[in-house]
Amino acid sequence: EQSDEDLALKQQLELYVERVQDADPGLQKAALESMRQEIRTSTSSMTSVPKPLKFLRPHYGTLKAYYETMGDSDLKKYLADILSVLALTMSAEGERESLKYRLLGSEGDIGSWGHEYVRNLAGEIAQEYAKRQSEEAGIDDLMELVQQIVAFHMKHNAEPEAVDLLMEVEDLDLLIEHVDNTNFKRTCLYLTSAAKYLPGPDDLLVLDIAYMIDIKFEEYANALQIALYLDNLQYVKQVFTACDDVLRKKQFCYILGRQGITFELDEEMCADDEERYAMQDIINNAKLSEGYLALARDIEVMEAKSPEDIYKAHLLDGRASAGASVDSARQNLAATFVNAFVNAGFGQDKLMTVPSDAATGGSSGNWLFKNKEHGKASAAASLGMILLWDVDSGLAQIDKYFHSNDNYVIAGALLGVGIVNCSVKNDCDPALALLADYVDKEDPFIRIGAIMGLGVAYAGAQNEQIRGKLMPILSDSKTPLDVVAFTSISLGLIYVGSCNEEVAQAIIFALMDRSEAELQDPLTKFLPLGLGLLYLGKQESVEATAEVSKTFNEKIRKYCDMTLLSCAYAGTGNVLKVQNLLGNCAQHLEKGENYQGPAVLGIAMVSMAEELGLDMAIRTLEHLLQYGEQNIRRSVPLALALLCISNPKVNVMDTLSRLSHDTDSEVASAAIISLGLIGAGTNNARIAGMLRNLSSYYYKDATLLFCVRLAQGLVHLGKGLLTLNPYHSDRFLLSPVALAGLVTFLHACLEMKAMVLGRYHIVLYFLVLAMQPRMLMTVDENLKPLSVPVRVGQAVDVVGQAGRPKTITGFQTHSTPVLLAAGDRAELATEKYIPLSPILEGFVILKENPDYQEES
Repeated sequence: EQSDEDLALKQQLELYVERVQDADPGLQKAALESMRQEIRTSTSSMTSVPKPLKFLRPHYGTLKAYYETMGDSDLKKYLADILSVLALTMSAEGERESLKYRLLGSEGDIGSWGHEYVRNLAGEIAQEYAKRQSEEAGIDDLMELVQQIVAFHMKHNAEPEAVDLLMEVEDLDLLIEHVDNTNFKRTCLYLTSAAKYLPGPDDLLVLDIAYMIDIKFEEYANALQIALYLDNLQYVKQVFTACDDVLRKKQFCYILGRQGITFELDEEMCADDEERYAMQDIINNAKLSEGYLALARDIEVMEAKSPEDIYKAHLLDGRASAGASVDSARQNLAATFVNAFVNAGFGQDKLMTVPSDAATGGSSGNWLFKNKEHGKASAAASLGMILLWDVDSGLAQIDKYFHSNDNYVIAGALLGVGIVNCSVKNDCDPALALLADYVDKEDPFIRIGAIMGLGVAYAGAQNEQIRGKLMPILSDSKTPLDVVAFTSISLGLIYVGSCNEEVAQAIIFALMDRSEAELQDPLTKFLPLGLGLLYLGKQESVEATAEVSKTFNEKIRKYCDMTLLSCAYAGTGNVLKVQNLLGNCAQHLEKGENYQGPAVLGIAMVSMAEELGLDMAIRTLEHLLQYGEQNIRRSVPLALALLCISNPKVNVMDTLSRLSHDTDSEVASAAIISLGLIGAGTNNARIAGMLRNLSSYYYKDATLLFCVRLAQGLVHLGKGLLTLNPYHSDRFLLSPVALAGLVTFLHACLEMKAMVLGRYHIVLYFLVLAMQPRMLMTVDENLKPLSVPVRVGQAVDVVGQAGRPKTITGFQTHSTPVLLAAGDRAELATEKYIPLSPILEGFVILKENPDYQEES
C-alpha cells in the first residue's frame, strides 16, 4: 500500500521521465533539473533505498535506451549523471555502469550525490583498474576520478576508504598531498595497522608513506617508530637531523635504547658535544639501572628475597616440605637460578652478595661451593644477573672470582661479566677487554663462558673485533663440539638480523665439517640456530642460505630448513609460511627425525606478530596436541610460551596446567617451564599457586621439581618488575635481540634433558637478553624522575573509529612510576605536562604545557 505522498511523487517522476524524452530541449532541461533535485534532496534511513531511486527503477531501461539516441550535448551529459546515480541500485553485478556513465557525464562535484554513491564508485574503479591493468589499457580518466574521490573521503573523515582505494589503484603517493593537520594522525594509524595484514612488499610501501607523512607534519617520534620497524637506519638518521629540539631528540634516544639497537650519533645529528655524549649515554642504556632501582624504591620492593620466600613451602601440606631439607646439588642449583631471577638487577640478595661478616664467617663463597661442577658456573654467573645493568659495581664484585683456581667458577664469572653488560653499551668496552683473552684458553668450559659472555654483552652490536676472535674457533677442526655450538650462537646474537655473509659462511662450513656421530648430538642443533639468527625477521634474504642448507647431511638438512624458515619470518605474521610449517608438523615420522620441534616453535615465531594470528596459532597448537606425535607434543608448550610470553592468558594457562601432569616427563617439564615463561615477571597468583601444587606433586622427582623451581623463579622475575616480552611500544616494535634470546632458550628447551637438565643449564641466562623493566617512568627536562598522575588500563584498538574514541578502558589512576602489564596502555591524567613520546612506555620525557592554567 502506498501513501498519497508516495503516489504523488511516483506520478511526478513518471511525468519527468516522459518529458525528458520530449523534443523541446527547454522542457528536457527543466525535467532533468527537477529529477536531479528530487534525487539529491531525498533523505532516507540507512537501510532502505531512497524513494526517488525506487520509483525510477522501472524506467531505468527506457532512459538508458533514450540516452543512446541523443546527440552530443550538455543535456546528454546531464542525463548520464542521473543514469550513473540510478545505476547505483539498478545495474547488474559486475557491469560497472555507474562508473561508465560517470565517465561519460559532466565533470561536476561527485560528493553532492552522497557518500553511498562515492563508495560504490570507488568499488567499481578498483575492479575497472584491475581489468585495465590486465589489458594494459590507459587509466588516466580513472585517475582523475580517483583524485576527486580521495579528496572527498579525506574531507569527510573517511581516511581508511581513501587509503583502500589508493592501495587498489597502486598509487599511495597521492595520499601525501591530501593529508592535512586534522587527519594525518588517523591516516598514519590506519596505514601502520593495515601494514601487518598486507603481503610484502606492499607492507613496506605503506609504512614508507606513513613515515613521510609523519615527517611532513613533524611527528618525529612516530616516524622514528616506523623507521625502527622497517629497520632502516637511514630513516633513523633523517629523523634526528630533521628535528631541532634537543629534548625531543633525547626522547628518541630512549626509544632507541629500548629497541636495543647499536647506534652512533654524529655531528650532523647533534652538533653540541656535551649534549651528544648525554644522548649517546641514553641510547647505550647507561641510566637503565638507575631508573629501574628508582622504580623499585617507589614500589617499595628493594628488600632482597630468598628462594624460600618464593617457594612458600609453609602453604603446602606436611609431606612435601619435609623431604626438602636435605642439601642436594640439584636443589641448590634451582635455588641459585630462583635467586638470580627474583633479585635480577636489584644489586643485593641473600645468597651471593652477602657481606662477609667475620662473626658468621660466611660469605658468598659459601653458597658458591654448595654447588657442584657446572653448578658453580651458574652460581658465579648469577651474580651478574643480580647486578644486571650496573656495570661499575658489577665488575667490581665479580672480579674476586677471576682469582679462583676452579675453572667452573672462572667460566661463570666470565659469563657474569657478559650478563652485567647485557643491553648496556660502554665506550671502553669492559666486557671485550675482560673476556677476549679467555676465548682461546685450554679449558673448554672457560671458553664457553667467555664466548657466551661476549654473545650476551654484544648482542646486536655487529662488532668486527669480536668476529675476528670468534670465527677462527669455528674453522679450527680441534675445537670441541660444545665450544663450536656456543660460538655459533654468540655470532648469531652479535650479528642478529644483519644477514652477514662471512659469519653465515663460517657457520655453514662448521656444519659441513661435523661427523656423523656429532650430528646426533643435541649441541649440534645450535649451529643451524646461529645461522637462523643472522636472518631474524629478514624474510627473503635467507633464500640463498636456505638453498645451501639443502646440501647438508640428511640428518640435519630438514632441521636446518625449518630453523632458517622460522627465524627469517619471525614476527612477520606471514600466513603462507605458517601453512608451510604446519604442513611439516602434519607428517608422522620415524624415530630419530627431529625437525618438527623447530617447526612448531616456528609457527609461534611467525604468528606472534599480531593479535589475530596469535589467537589462531593458539587454536592450531591445540589441534597439534591432539593429533601430533610425541615429539610435537613436547614442543607445543614451548610454542605456547612464546606466544603468551609474560602475558598469562587464561586458556593457555589451563592447557599448560593440564600438560604439566602429562605422563611423558618431557612434555611435563616443557609445560612447567612454559608456565613460568607465560607468567614471567607478572607475580601471577594463579600460576604461583599451580606451581606450588606441582612442587608437592613432584616432590620425589628431582628433575621435574627442578623445572617447577625454575618456573617459580621466572614468575617472580625481578620481583614482578620485569618482562620478557620482546614486543614494546604498544606491540608495534619487536626487539630483535630480545626475540633472539628467547628463541635460543626455547631451542635449548627442545633438548631439555641434555641442556637445561644436563650440564648446560647456563642456557637459562640467554633469557637476560629479553629482560626489560615493564615500567612507565616519567622524567622532567633534566631527566630527573617526576611523579605525575596517569591512567592505566586495557588498551583499546581505535583504528578507523570516528571522532576521538577512548584509547583505554577500565583504567585506574596512579602516580608514576607505574608498572604496565601486557596489553596495558597509559595516558597522562593531567594537562600540566606534554609527553614527548606518543606512546607512554619506558622512559618518557615530559615538558611543561605553556597553555596550562592552574584551577583556582
